[in-house]
Amino acid sequence: MIDPLLFLAGLALLYLGAEWLVRGAARLAISLHVQPVVVGLTVVAFGTSMPEFVVSFIGALKGLPDIALGNIVGSNIVNIGFILGLSAIIRPLSVHMKLLRFETPLMIFAAALLFIVSIDGVISRIDSILFSVIFGAYIIYTISVSRKAAREVKEEYKEFFQKRDNIAKDIILIAAGLMVLFIGAEMLVKAAVSLARTMGISELIIGMTIVAAGTSLPELATSTVAALRKEADISIGNIVGSNIFNILFIIGVTGTVQPIAVNPEALNFHMPVMIFISLALYIFMKPGNAISRLQGAMLVAMYIGYIVYLVAWI
Repeated sequence: MIDPLLFLAGLALLYLGAEWLVRGAARLAISLHVQPVVVGLTVVAFGTSMPEFVVSFIGALKGLPDIALGNIVGSNIVNIGFILGLSAIIRPLSVHMKLLRFETPLMIFAAALLFIVSIDGVISRIDSILFSVIFGAYIIYTISVSRKAAREVKEEYKEFFQKRDNIAKDIILIAAGLMVLFIGAEMLVKAAVSLARTMGISELIIGMTIVAAGTSLPELATSTVAALRKEADISIGNIVGSNIFNILFIIGVTGTVQPIAVNPEALNFHMPVMIFISLALYIFMKPGNAISRLQGAMLVAMYIGYIVYLVAWI
């Protein structure tokens, strides 16, 4: 009973830590007169990917590459298959042309590039630096393009832009958020490895499923609430942006610090699934620039089929 409780406690701390970090950092940035568009597209976007980042980073440092890589690939699969599919079932999602022309193709490119650099069995420091460079260019491009829509971005992230008089409180919130994030990730990784050994299954499968689903909770909350509020751009943009962050940023930073060994199973099956479901999303976006309830159900069915296959294979 201890491992599942430790896992759940780790998830709760990850969620809480990310929430504190995002709020503190966003409000501190506003207090320091950073433009809202920059805060929304960097600080807030980084924050929703922090659970995946910290778990993968700690996994790599602890010599657990299957947890590190499985968490990233698995999160991308659950983000599209389950979370975005569920959002479309709740309410059909209209697609912004910028997502169609730039962000989604970049997400697919990043997934394909991850597969290519993994063929030799390791994601090296040079590979990771390449991811970091591409990510930096993506952030610069996104901010420059989005300045034209600064008012819309501020409205999208308005809950983070409340004025704060006490900068010290924001700094404390940031520090507390980071500390709680790392404690939660430590607990989650430890519990995940113990569960894998107890259940007699691979750490890769645990990383691809339970850990990936857990660290995607911020995306689930954001996208489903946005769908209920008829804010389709947030639903889709949150998922596509998170998937880009997961590969380019997390692999970029983690692999630069510690090269990541690639399990052949991840290369031969899980990464192709990630690329396939990313391509399916892009195809669903094109006709009429909208994702219907039927297409959302198809994405969820793909994810369920993927999980069923893993369970049967185990």
